Amino acid sequence: MTKIYHFIGIKGSGMSALALMLHQMGHKVQGSDVDKYYFTQRGLEQAGIKILPFDPKNIQADYEIIAGNAFRPDNNVEIAYANEHGISYKRYHEFLGSFMRDFVSFGVAGAHGKTSTTGILSHVLSNITDTSYLIGDGTGRGSAGAKYFVFESDEYERHFMPYHPEYSIITNIDFDHPDYFTSLEDVFNAFNDYAKQITKGLFIYGEDEQLRRITSEAPIYYYGFEKENDFVAHDLLRSTTGSTFKVSYRGQELGEFHIPTFGRHNIMNATAVIGLLYVSGFDLDLVREHLKTFAGVKRRFTEKVVNGTVIIDDFAHHPTEIIATLDAARQKYPSKEIVAIFQPHTFTRTIALLDEFADALNQADAVYLAQIYGSAREVDHGDVKVEDLAEKIVKRVQVVSVDNVSPLLDHDNAVYVFMGAGDIQTYEYSFERLLSNLTSNVQ
Repeated sequence: MTKIYHFIGIKGSGMSALALMLHQMGHKVQGSDVDKYYFTQRGLEQAGIKILPFDPKNIQADYEIIAGNAFRPDNNVEIAYANEHGISYKRYHEFLGSFMRDFVSFGVAGAHGKTSTTGILSHVLSNITDTSYLIGDGTGRGSAGAKYFVFESDEYERHFMPYHPEYSIITNIDFDHPDYFTSLEDVFNAFNDYAKQITKGLFIYGEDEQLRRITSEAPIYYYGFEKENDFVAHDLLRSTTGSTFKVSYRGQELGEFHIPTFGRHNIMNATAVIGLLYVSGFDLDLVREHLKTFAGVKRRFTEKVVNGTVIIDDFAHHPTEIIATLDAARQKYPSKEIVAIFQPHTFTRTIALLDEFADALNQADAVYLAQIYGSAREVDHGDVKVEDLAEKIVKRVQVVSVDNVSPLLDHDNAVYVFMGAGDIQTYEYSFERLLSNLTSNVQ
């Protein structure tokens, strides 16, 4: 009898990607979740994967059960039922740690840029050879015959500790997830422990002073813009069609590369991928060819035009990510006003990084703030309101509600950048409806 994989919380970004991957490998997959729409469910629906409401009846003893990390016996009936009846299940990261042993695996870790870098690596490698991959935007591809596996390696609650990939990229270290990590040193220690599990090659952004402290049994290769790195990106040409740059390896020129994405951070992400694939033996001409066709990943600088107005949707929810996203917007649209619409994600992060958020948002020409999106993990919301952030922003700033986004219309020749990890897309959809209605009324 064919084993059934049941996912508790299948709409989670990693969970949905894993479900798609197993489905494509020929396994029978189903899952359960809340009714609320989440952007990852579209791919599941297109694949014909059944999404059920949470119900103890979904749990069978002979199922392979994979549980999302947010679900516990006190907040999920299926976890409670499994515990009560002695039915075993694995958490996402536990399952993944054992699953990847069947492949030559490439991990991508880091406080920021994991998803974009995993997307670049997955795109290039799968166009060169048969590759399975898991991207944190909910995208997964599974092939039963694949030799290689590319995956996003998440540091939250040290979830990457079951992973022992042959190769890994680490993009940066930054203080985040203050509901779990106590300090930057705590974050560093987690990444350092992860680095010790890499077996063949570790590729580290060399201009991150925390990453320079990392130690590993595997050879370490540094990449960056500065000459002291092993892989150096230089002769940058950033235009409205993307970024062109050259890469050298320990003084040897590897040639020119182009990626149709924006922002200095994406040049670094691509350089990490070039370095990894070069060291692991792939043809750089093929790498060069397939970098040119990378179309991006979901909710990372995703663009649409609604009645002539450019709208960018991005997952940025940390100051470093906001700066990178606004930098990318300015590269592509140098003559337009950059309007940021930002929803702080979690009260703990907002409190811990209030000044940094203000500094980052001041990179925009105007700022609109949505109400803070709290996490189910947060028992105490703390003494912080979105107005506290607004007071620290020196650029034009206003707090808006999802029911009234009309203040956003007070701009001509603007690009609107919606950023956040909560339900910022509901604000975006409200604005899109407003733009559509304006056009209808004019006609």
